[in-house]
Amino acid sequence: MFEPRLALASLSGRSDAAWASAASEHAGAAFLGGIALDEPSREAARALVARDRDEFLPADPIAFVDDQLSALSETPIRAGFNLRSSSPEPIATAAAVCRAHGAICEINAHCRQEELCAVGCGETLLRESDRLREYVCAADAEGATVSVKVRAEVDGVNLAETARLVERAGADAIHVDAMDSEEVIRTVTDAADLFVIANNEVRDAASVREYLAYGADAVSVGRPSDDPRVLARIREVLDRLSREAHA
Repeated sequence: MFEPRLALASLSGRSDAAWASAASEHAGAAFLGGIALDEPSREAARALVARDRDEFLPADPIAFVDDQLSALSETPIRAGFNLRSSSPEPIATAAAVCRAHGAICEINAHCRQEELCAVGCGETLLRESDRLREYVCAADAEGATVSVKVRAEVDGVNLAETARLVERAGADAIHVDAMDSEEVIRTVTDAADLFVIANNEVRDAASVREYLAYGADAVSVGRPSDDPRVLARIREVLDRLSREAHA
């Protein structure tokens, strides 16, 4: 799906084309966004801004997705866009834009802010599996490469079942925030034949090796994604492990 197998995880209001381009020396993929696509999710994002969170709130979110992906057309990195919506139709529209750019359409089933969950976004989708299936099917129908960003440790949610569900619906990848439960990656990799991206506290050789030992295909970084020292360290580890595997 991308090489090197280091991704940049989206950071609300910060992960744009310039951010991705700055890290392209080290990373193989970058998930821009998250971006709220429809009015309920945009209203939730405005509420988050009112309590001092950063959010992307362009006048036209679909045009913003298109413009940001266009800005990366000459950058050697696989782009993706992390998407929020209270219904599947805007996801399909954005997925078509992602497909046109060869980008990954990432459905956000991860955010846990009350405002977003109240309108059916983020981790609410993990609890409402029929809706999550609709979102994945809508994106897949547009021919996009589909990833689903999920969170571990959500009460009542079995990530193995979630992985099987999104795989059947047409997803290609699952991006797992392990939430200090690193072994959940093995649960996911055993459950489905998806490209698994492991996220949470990826900082050094030990964390990279642990996630790969649990079966992850790639790792991602969030907050350190603008720190070239951390990215270079992780890239060095991945390159070394790749050489060892092919020796």
